[in-house]
Amino acid sequence: MQITSRFTIALHIFACIEIFGGRQKITSEFLAESIQVNPVIIRRILAQLKQAGLIVVRRGSGGASAARPYSDIRFYDVYRAVDCVEEGQLFHFHEHPNPKCPAGRHIHKVLDGRLLQVQQAMEDELKGMTLDQMMRDLRRCNSELTTTR
Repeated sequence: MQITSRFTIALHIFACIEIFGGRQKITSEFLAESIQVNPVIIRRILAQLKQAGLIVVRRGSGGASAARPYSDIRFYDVYRAVDCVEEGQLFHFHEHPNPKCPAGRHIHKVLDGRLLQVQQAMEDELKGMTLDQMMRDLRRCNSELTTTR
């Protein structure tokens, strides 16, 4: 099972806000060009981030900006805001294993708890990562790029 691309798109949106904010109006069209997706997808994700209180979107001349300091926004906040996991579960289990099969009869019993444990571990990792950490890495990458030219 894969986490939807909404998560990485949302993180990319924050990266654009960091790099271009103050110099460029951060619109859905601008973001769509950077991310290379349809502006409609960007608008949906912006709406989700706004609803979660992670960004502010000013119509007209304002564009998008972070609603609070990056140090106060965790990857987990973004992950939850954009509904990366369908039905709250990272792993989608096949619905009807064969109850007459020795494997199928017991597969949920032996895997369900383990898969929830894996999801919890991943979510705990996301809770430990902030956008501030990501932005420091992004600034460092950009400064390395400018010093090598």
